[in-house]
Amino acid sequence: MTEQETLYMMALTQVPAMSLTNLHQLVEEMGSATAIFENRKSMKQQMPSASQKTLDALASMESHLKRAEEELAFCRKGKIQCLGLEDETYPQRLKDCPDAPVLLYYRGTADLNARHIVSMVGTRQITGYGKDLCHSFVRDLKQLCPDALVVSGLAYGVDVNCHRAALEEGLETVGVLAHGLDQIYPRHHRETAKQMVAAGGLLTEYMSATAIDKRNFVQRNRIVAGVADAVIVVESAARGGSLITADIAQSYDRQVWAFPGRIHDTYSSGCNKLIFSNCATLLTSAEDFCLAMGWTDDVQHQKQLSEEGIQQEFLADFNEQEQLILQALARDDSKQFNVLAVETNIPVGELSSLLFSLEMKGAVQMLVGGKYKIRQ
Repeated sequence: MTEQETLYMMALTQVPAMSLTNLHQLVEEMGSATAIFENRKSMKQQMPSASQKTLDALASMESHLKRAEEELAFCRKGKIQCLGLEDETYPQRLKDCPDAPVLLYYRGTADLNARHIVSMVGTRQITGYGKDLCHSFVRDLKQLCPDALVVSGLAYGVDVNCHRAALEEGLETVGVLAHGLDQIYPRHHRETAKQMVAAGGLLTEYMSATAIDKRNFVQRNRIVAGVADAVIVVESAARGGSLITADIAQSYDRQVWAFPGRIHDTYSSGCNKLIFSNCATLLTSAEDFCLAMGWTDDVQHQKQLSEEGIQQEFLADFNEQEQLILQALARDDSKQFNVLAVETNIPVGELSSLLFSLEMKGAVQMLVGGKYKIRQ
């Protein structure tokens, strides 16, 4: 998108009383914001179907150019990308949604058209259970689908925990904001946002200096839902923004998933209701999610790479029985002692001694609950 087109598109989005539906119609029929600006005074001839309200609104378009010029300068200085509907870098999944923003502002490095994108949402009042779900799911997703992009809203609770889990695991993560890129809300998440710019990104439809407004957060939810292949609700009360996001995702024909919780837990009631009403698929593991999403080939390929990596890097240094144990552990993230005994057919006493030896060699790590995993 040229700077001139960007300038006019910015001005167009600032025209008061111009609905998103009208914006889409104008851009589609006229072909560009530049054409709209150049024909704003003769729009009735260009678009006989245009309402008088639309014509009156367009008459004020020129008065918004100064504000657009300021925003364009801000974007240049901040290395912010301005993405129009026809740009290749515009999120194509979102573009297919009827209420997609005509202009997005993006600062970051992640591909917004990545092969696999999942949005994770939930309550701001996250519990310990919710934190565990965020981190364990993202950790396992990294192992199964290392090119996945995790999207959320950088809010308190589930959102920021998902972003931070992705950063810790080395997955790219994008935060969708309800304000301009000149600020971060909540302020406590500034450091996380800074890390995300270098390992993911920040995305918004709002110009700088946009006031923090509750309505914008609801509007933001449609972008969270629209940019992804699926939406996962981690924890939610009976009412909340995450349920709105799930509803929007369904309207976009996105797959909606939810983690179940105990029936009397306040912040699992929304998830349980989604599952009970068949508005969301019950989610128990990243592997089930990847398989159901049709990412099976990626899961199998990753396991194969994992096993091959184990063979190449470790197996030559261990005896035959130790190799059996390592191969068994390579097939899963972790395994119980008794499962290992069955799979390797090694007597329990001998297996215990071998595992201790592997621990001393730094190849295996013992976890809580009698589980073992290969030390990374």
